[in-house]
Amino acid sequence: MAERLAINPTRMELLRLRKRLVVARRGHKLLKDKLDGLTKEFINLAREYKDFRIEVDKELPYVLKLFVLAEITSSRQITESALESTKQDLQLIVTKRRLMSVAIPKIDVSFGESAGMYSFIHTSPELDVAIKSLKEFLPRLIRMAELEEAIRIISNEIEKTRRRVNALEYTLIPRMHETIKFITGKLDERERSNTSRLMKIKAIRLAQES
Repeated sequence: MAERLAINPTRMELLRLRKRLVVARRGHKLLKDKLDGLTKEFINLAREYKDFRIEVDKELPYVLKLFVLAEITSSRQITESALESTKQDLQLIVTKRRLMSVAIPKIDVSFGESAGMYSFIHTSPELDVAIKSLKEFLPRLIRMAELEEAIRIISNEIEKTRRRVNALEYTLIPRMHETIKFITGKLDERERSNTSRLMKIKAIRLAQES
């Protein structure tokens, strides 16, 4: 049996409590719908993250291998000089987007102009492929990180929402029900007591009049 709320058993408190119960039930339904929606979005994000993770884990060794081959076929000094001459600014613009009223990060990636060019005579073709592959790989890596952070935020929101749903469903609403039942019983008891007293008074008056 749920514990009762600390409320005086009066008719006014009963009316207030019934209104609170209506609000609590409505809030419970909204939170339950939110929880269901968040869970669905979490599953979608998790699936997308899994696909990106597989892709990144598969592609990263390939990109690194290309740079190793470029270094082997020319030299570290030439490779580093070529990379230095072609370096570009990587700009990340982090904004927020709403998913089921939860703010999650959105990262837009852009590259600045290349600082220059390098000699194609002294460098290997593997370096060209490596630089091109790295430029294509980085946005996917950042997208994976974006998804990972979104999953963490949604997971925390799911846990918070679930605790609120459970608090309403298993604690507050049952306590309200129990308190309403208790107050109703008390008020009925008082009503019966008052009715009995009035009947006794009426019987006494009738006896005195006869």
